[in-house]
Amino acid sequence: MRKIYSYPLLLSCLVLGVFSAALLGNPILKAKDKLNILLITIDTLRADRLSCYGSQLPKTPYIDDLAERGVLFSRAFANTSTTLPSHVNILLGTTPIYHGVHENLNFIVREELLTLAEHLKNHGYATGAFVGAYPLDSRFGLSQGFEIYDDNYSRIHAENFTALERSAEAVIKGALGWLEGGKSPWFLWVHCWDPHTPYEPPEPFKTQYQEHLYEGEVAYVDLALGKLFDHLKENSLFDSTLIIFTGDHGESLGEHGEKTHGFFAYNSSIWIPLIIFHPATVPGRVEHYVSHIDIFPTVCDVLGIEKPSFLQGTSLLPALKGGKLPERPIYFESLYPYYSRGWAPLKGFILEKKKFIDSPIPELYDLDQDFDELNNLAERKKIVELTSQLKKIIDDLTPSEKIDAVQKVDRETREKLASLGYVSSVQVSPKKNFGIQDDIKIILPYANKAREAWELYEDGKQEAGIKLLKEIIQERKNIDLPYKILASIYQEKGNTKEAIVILEQGLKALPSNYEIFIEYMKLLVVDQQYDKAISSFKKTSIREAEYDPSIWNNLGFAYDKKGNFEEAIKAYKMGLSLDDKMPGLNNNLANAYHSYGLQTRNSSIFSRCFEYYKRAIELDPEYAAPYYGLGHAYKNAGNREGAIYCWEKALEVDPDFRKALFALATFYLNTGDKVKAFDILSDYKKQYYHLMLPAERERLDALLENTQK
Repeated sequence: MRKIYSYPLLLSCLVLGVFSAALLGNPILKAKDKLNILLITIDTLRADRLSCYGSQLPKTPYIDDLAERGVLFSRAFANTSTTLPSHVNILLGTTPIYHGVHENLNFIVREELLTLAEHLKNHGYATGAFVGAYPLDSRFGLSQGFEIYDDNYSRIHAENFTALERSAEAVIKGALGWLEGGKSPWFLWVHCWDPHTPYEPPEPFKTQYQEHLYEGEVAYVDLALGKLFDHLKENSLFDSTLIIFTGDHGESLGEHGEKTHGFFAYNSSIWIPLIIFHPATVPGRVEHYVSHIDIFPTVCDVLGIEKPSFLQGTSLLPALKGGKLPERPIYFESLYPYYSRGWAPLKGFILEKKKFIDSPIPELYDLDQDFDELNNLAERKKIVELTSQLKKIIDDLTPSEKIDAVQKVDRETREKLASLGYVSSVQVSPKKNFGIQDDIKIILPYANKAREAWELYEDGKQEAGIKLLKEIIQERKNIDLPYKILASIYQEKGNTKEAIVILEQGLKALPSNYEIFIEYMKLLVVDQQYDKAISSFKKTSIREAEYDPSIWNNLGFAYDKKGNFEEAIKAYKMGLSLDDKMPGLNNNLANAYHSYGLQTRNSSIFSRCFEYYKRAIELDPEYAAPYYGLGHAYKNAGNREGAIYCWEKALEVDPDFRKALFALATFYLNTGDKVKAFDILSDYKKQYYHLMLPAERERLDALLENTQK
């Protein structure tokens, strides 16, 4: 139960009067009187998993307390079902039809667009953002207007960079540090990723919610947010802050055959919580249908500053004051399957508690009677009218000059960005006509079946899993997941060449599928088919290929192994221009400078390697490879102590890193310290001889023999 505060009537009226002035936009308010703005977005958060929205599990006391103090919107919707576009909708106050960002991987926020952070900064606000995962990395453009944009989650060298994240506690710790700087007024955006799959809550939530791990993640985030709310209260900031709490989208959790999100746009994935706390408003509950694009104009009205003319949402200030909101359509879309997989597009709108989903198999739901969307009311004669209505809504939301969020920008402009965004290659023409066979409802079950095949494989039923994947491919050649899973299985079984053949089949069926292409490039490099990797990159017209640092890393590695260090360096540097926080890229660039410098006997080229080896170590101190390379660089520079230290450090962080052990032993052997070399090699032989390949054993035995001469 929250604490109830009581005030003398006169004092209460005075307080309300002051804040009402803010609500009405009093132009004479000084900086110290301006409300601070706190925007909290929780990734993948279903509204019905919060106690204040009726959930029995989990318990979310801190979020519930905010709801009791503020205004809870019971029917708030995301305009998209994936992370990046949802946050763009919030921070630009427009739909993807306007800003052009339709899903996570293919788009960036154009620099000429005005964000909420820029608008508030122009009105004297200090601005800070602390985000929890890679889909909101600064290179996608949402850093515009933020004086600090903290996306400093660590890039572990062996990890898929698109899955990078950090805990809610780490995000909030950074935010609290920024708040302690004391700038005022401020706009702070805090983004927590944790409810996102995989569901791995820390203890005690992992044990408490062992049968409901998603709910355990939500409970953990609630506790982490408690530290932020407590800080505001303890430092007398709570009652001078406009707090906006929401989720970017929901999570299907198996409803409608969707395990997570990003495919459909049912309420399980686009109904989100929205709680707004303002010191001058009376706590309450609003039943009006609202959406993410309403947040930007609401902030403007609360602060009494002008609303940019491009905003497409409606201010929620009347509802915060107990009034009504105008009835208007809420546009939504789910275009990840369209852009990334070539499936039919999914768009729709909500109006007067009716929801229309436009796809090859159209859907219509009465949300007042059927919020779970189980009874499709679509009739053929109604569809034409609804489709026409959707077209008008889209036309009304479309700007006079279309904004191309994948438009290529010149190199000079890119280099001005703190972290360069996407730059498109020649775009593949998307399919224009779709039939029932292209509907997400028809295709997704095949993708789910492909995941079941992987589970069979993991359970030891390898042949059954492979057989099922081949059957899916035979039946539906235009679904990418079976190709990727089957190739992964062959790769795991050591049959890289067969994995490459499968991916080539996938690219033939789906020539514009980036996810297949990146796996294909990776395996060509693994299989040492360097010429083919280079030619495949040059031939591709997949737009993502030019702006993915991993692609440039693979390309650079292929050039590197062919001895073309100049081209390798260009590729690696292009990758780092897109993401300079990747340890592997920094290490590979260092290796290329190292080799190129020795090849050309150019000391200035050689010296560049030290910078990038050290940067790779700084980014990931547990990464053995840059210690190993730096050791060789020190050796070639005549620094004996530096070389020994680095090789020993490589073995310290990874005892199985045999190259460092051989380098260390060989160095001692060549410098005449045969006893030390013998001790190192003998100890290693006892521990790892049975695990070594025949060629490694021969090399080890030969070195041991040399120590006895």
